[in-house]
Amino acid sequence: MIQTKIQAGTLISKSYFKAYSSIAVLVDENTRRHCYDGLIDKLPKHGLIEIKSGEENKTLATAQVIWQKMTDLGLDRHSLLVIIGGGVLGDMGGFCAATFKRGIDFLLVPTTLLSQVDASIGGKLAIDFGSYKNHIGIFQQPVTTHIATDFLKTLSTEELRSGFAEVIKHCIIADKAMWKKISKRSLNTQDWLKLVKHSVKIKSLVVKKDPKEKGLRKILNFGHTIGHALEGYFLTSGKRILHGEAIAIGMVMESYIANRRKLLSSNDLKEITGYILSVYGRIDLPGTEAWIPLLKHDKKNKGNKILMALPKQLGKATWDVVVSAKEIRESLDYYRSF
Repeated sequence: MIQTKIQAGTLISKSYFKAYSSIAVLVDENTRRHCYDGLIDKLPKHGLIEIKSGEENKTLATAQVIWQKMTDLGLDRHSLLVIIGGGVLGDMGGFCAATFKRGIDFLLVPTTLLSQVDASIGGKLAIDFGSYKNHIGIFQQPVTTHIATDFLKTLSTEELRSGFAEVIKHCIIADKAMWKKISKRSLNTQDWLKLVKHSVKIKSLVVKKDPKEKGLRKILNFGHTIGHALEGYFLTSGKRILHGEAIAIGMVMESYIANRRKLLSSNDLKEITGYILSVYGRIDLPGTEAWIPLLKHDKKNKGNKILMALPKQLGKATWDVVVSAKEIRESLDYYRSF
């Protein structure tokens, strides 16, 4: 049974590990410094695997390093990989565990807001491929996920802001009342424990109804079609933007497209745009000719058609909306001019 446990303090019970022949723990330099030390006494004897942090390292080359270290540690099919980290580490570590010896169990301990409210829920695992986000991956659930909001105290404002984009997304597509609450508060006055629980509940319900993203689960991609293309562009352009920053831009631009399609009112569009820009500011973006080609490889597409999930009033969403390059160019003009 897949479990997600949420609380303010850190938690892991050693009883979770009795069934496994061996344990390995995957960290990056940040989670080793800020999170791992607080969990050592809760873990049985284990091997430690450390990799470099950052989306730029979410690659096949890093996956090979992880597989090699798992092999060197002597992990077998009855072993467990404990992943302590954010969305990048959870995606890549889970992918490596799910493919190692045709799959071993893995346990997620998400340490960033982004991973706690989104990336650790739902079983999507992947690595990037060049400029293409999450291009190589699978669906596989962890044996359990332990969410401890105390880890959020280790994050910079930039990392909190990045994760907050997914909180905003969940409210826009599924909970108008919560959107009204969060949009009246600044970033540093949000109730993170409450919002983590809220986001986990929304995403878990959606994933339960559609685990393999054949229909309803596609609404969770709001902001991600344009957002992933921009993130992919910046990955190889020498100027990195955080995932949440890219998704925030995507939500503004895709909300504009929803408004032009008469799915979203002009008042709602103005409200969404105003609040998102008040939190994230405006980022200078290249023309669409630089990143529209990346949209053609988006996983939601069918044939040559670009498909988006768009808000349908605040608190609701629709999916598989065919969008033209012209509409995307116009949405960029809107973002730049607001």
